[in-house]
Order: sequence, then structure tokens, then C-alpha cells
Amino acid sequence: MKKITLSKEAKNLKKGIYKHFNGKYYYVLGIAVHSETSEELVIYVALYNIHKIWVRPLNNFIELVKKDGIISPRFEYKAHYKECMKYK
Repeated sequence: MKKITLSKEAKNLKKGIYKHFNGKYYYVLGIAVHSETSEELVIYVALYNIHKIWVRPLNNFIELVKKDGIISPRFEYKAHYKECMKYK
């Protein structure tokens, strides 16, 4: 079996509450690794309405985006998971 070593970015991604640049909140569960490509994927749960589970490539999750002329992180870390109930 091939040994998987996580990238520095994957190791540094904190579990907890993140705010998407469009304003909704999500809880990051952790990192998964794609079985065929070894791509690092962020696993996260919506903290609104139906709590859907989402998967997004790590590089996409941590990238900067431009909205209304302002550049900001796609997802911004807001709080430790114990603070979860505040962000529903």
C-alpha cells in the first residue's frame, strides 16, 4: 500500500467553523485523500437548513476569491468546533 503524506496546507487546516465568502457557515470535519488520485479533499458540513456533507479540493477551499472588487479567502476560519452552536 502506498504511504500517504499530507501536505503542509492539509496539516495546517483547522477543524472548526468556517464562513464562506457568500456568508454561510460550515463545520470542517477534516481532510480526506482521494483513493485514485491522492488529491486532498476537505470534508465539511453545512450549518444551515439541511446539514449536507460537502467535499471540496483543498486547493480550492483555501484559495482567495474576488467578490465586489474585494479579495478574500473562499473560507475564513471563525471558531473552534466547540463554538459550533453559535453559527447555526
